[in-house]
Amino acid sequence: MIRAIHDAVWGSWLLALFLGAGICFTIRLRGFQALSVRGWWGETAGVLLKGGDGARGQLSTVCTALAATVGTGNIAGVATALAAGGPGAVFWMWAAAFLGMATAYAETYLGLCFRRKRADGSYLCGPFVYLEEGFKSRAPGSVYAFFCVVASLGMGSMVQANSISESAACAFSLPPFWAGAFVTAFVMAVIFGGIRRISDLAARLVPFSAGLYMALCLTVILGYYDRVPAALGEIFTSAFRPESAAGGVLGYGMKHAIRFGVARGVFSNEAGLGSLAVLHGSAGEDASPRQQGLWAVFEVFFDTIVSCTLTALAVLCVSGGGRGLHAGSGMDGSAMVTACFSHCFGTIGGWLTALSMSLFAFATIIAWFYLGQQAVCYLAGDGRFVRAACLLYGSLYLCAVFFGCVSRMELVWQLSDIFNGLMAAPNLLGLLILSGRVEKPYRNGLQTEKKKPLQQ
Repeated sequence: MIRAIHDAVWGSWLLALFLGAGICFTIRLRGFQALSVRGWWGETAGVLLKGGDGARGQLSTVCTALAATVGTGNIAGVATALAAGGPGAVFWMWAAAFLGMATAYAETYLGLCFRRKRADGSYLCGPFVYLEEGFKSRAPGSVYAFFCVVASLGMGSMVQANSISESAACAFSLPPFWAGAFVTAFVMAVIFGGIRRISDLAARLVPFSAGLYMALCLTVILGYYDRVPAALGEIFTSAFRPESAAGGVLGYGMKHAIRFGVARGVFSNEAGLGSLAVLHGSAGEDASPRQQGLWAVFEVFFDTIVSCTLTALAVLCVSGGGRGLHAGSGMDGSAMVTACFSHCFGTIGGWLTALSMSLFAFATIIAWFYLGQQAVCYLAGDGRFVRAACLLYGSLYLCAVFFGCVSRMELVWQLSDIFNGLMAAPNLLGLLILSGRVEKPYRNGLQTEKKKPLQQ
């Protein structure tokens, strides 16, 4: 039954909605993610490279957002897409990311335009707020917030905690119970310190974990540099090569490459889920909607175009391409990546993979707690029950982390995917309704921005 619901939610209609929203905003914003690369790159990565106080302040917000998006999807998710959809799935991950860059800009821009200041001085930002504005009703925002809370307890906590537990058991023979106890204790120490502690830890954890994993992938790719051209060629050729076609209908192989490529691309960078809009709401009072939107573009680019591509090339180079993937189809995503690194580095390869998976997963756990907490605050309103609701949610979140470490995750993965899809549907519809309010980041080659007062 759960599998049937999962297939219904993640059917062609939802993938078409993701791609349709991406195409709509790409056209409306005049393809700036491709035509103005120098502009948005200079205003994001260029600012970090220059350094300074502004760069340090922005780094914590960006790393918190990357913590939620750069996770196990960049490792296990990519390998799963390759196993299910073949090398051509990578091309469709790129396509989803390209369109998702425009969607990410739109949702983050709207989130900052309509964010609200709460009684305690913090901001409430994200699809909850702009859905209420777009539909002129609180109901769509409440529906999104409910699914966001449930998804945070599934994909945000249990699934990620299970990845840490399995990695620790595989590499260090640590029993799941003790893995659960340690992870839960660390998460509790972080999340009850508020957004400041979450962002500070993300600012330290994300650069290290991403740097370590990218170094591993680049080492593997350079070791098999002679196979890189063939791997890239297979990505493009198999993306449009139907294994069976009749009457002009897309073949089975091509259909699966598109489905798994788009679905895993969305799972990885979360463009369209609305999470980036929530996370960027923690930016300072003077934060520009346009500037935060450009940072969201950079985050999608880094997450999928850079990080996921490195994983895909490493797996394809070591396995020898599509035939090698088919021969190892009995492996799941993380096992496939672990096998590749172990083949290149020996036993230490398994340890390094486990460390990378654990760091990515832990960063995702703490970032998704903030997402879920924001949704709880929206549902509770500004009444006297907000604090009690947040404490109850924090307790449930910690229980979910421990439960994830000691449980089998097949059912939780499917339920998490279902709730992610149910989160995305109202968000994408709301974005399309409000598309006229999204301003172009660049006009006639010049940077422009129309100041809008924040709704209090």
